[in-house]
Amino acid sequence: MFVGGAYGCNGAGNLTDSEEKDRRFATTLARGLQVLRAFRASDDGLGNQEISQRTGIPKSTVSRLTFTLQQLGYLSHARRHDRYRFGPAALALGNIASASVSFLEAANPMMQLLADETGTLALLAVLDENKMLLTKTWRPQGAPAIWLEVGHRIPVTNSSSGHAYLASLNDHEFSQVCERVRGRDENIIVEDLEHARKAGYSQLLSQGFVIVGKEQRYAENINAVSTGFRSHDFGEPVAISCGATPETLSWERMQNEVGPQLRDRVKELERALGLPSVLVNRG
Repeated sequence: MFVGGAYGCNGAGNLTDSEEKDRRFATTLARGLQVLRAFRASDDGLGNQEISQRTGIPKSTVSRLTFTLQQLGYLSHARRHDRYRFGPAALALGNIASASVSFLEAANPMMQLLADETGTLALLAVLDENKMLLTKTWRPQGAPAIWLEVGHRIPVTNSSSGHAYLASLNDHEFSQVCERVRGRDENIIVEDLEHARKAGYSQLLSQGFVIVGKEQRYAENINAVSTGFRSHDFGEPVAISCGATPETLSWERMQNEVGPQLRDRVKELERALGLPSVLVNRG
């Protein structure tokens, strides 16, 4: 689950005011992690200029960070003028992270079966700065490649994953998330987050899954249905979704077929792990 994709958020390398002022905050470490998070699974390596553009960190600073990360084994740089790629230390860290998330062992067969039965991409999304980050996907067997991959980032307020995540937060968590998200992107309006949370909660309460209307979605060529899930591995909920093109996943299929299947599969996962519904924790 070591993934990238931190770019595309109005200068992801910029730190919030509270971070800059907090003496406990290690700015250099934060910059180094921003460099690692700039990578996506589809990249064939990145140069310093590309990393700078994706993170908002000055190229001169990126050059020092990539050199240090290479020396520590987190990036590899085979020869002069070559592009940086993840090194063995980063791969080892990713394997450790995946192994430490206990619910994935139980979730993997359930979500793969859901993807195969529905012909949709099943995915796990978490909040990453000001967007939802895809950290795990289950692709339907025998189906053509679907648009999204691990490391892809989607808007919080314009996606079913974002609405399901916000709806699963309790009041204290939501307040913290608003501060966190707004610190990364001042263009995000708190009222929009509140509206998305309220709309998502209403759907989770009434039907157990969330669908965002076409006029609100961030992309017209993607239909998705989502629900919330909370395990003991994380301090906040995650979103589990099924998505596909509108031709494969129509509104009717989301509402009457795939949404109920997603809801029931996540409930099955909660029972298998002895976890309460995400809405219980919300209270």
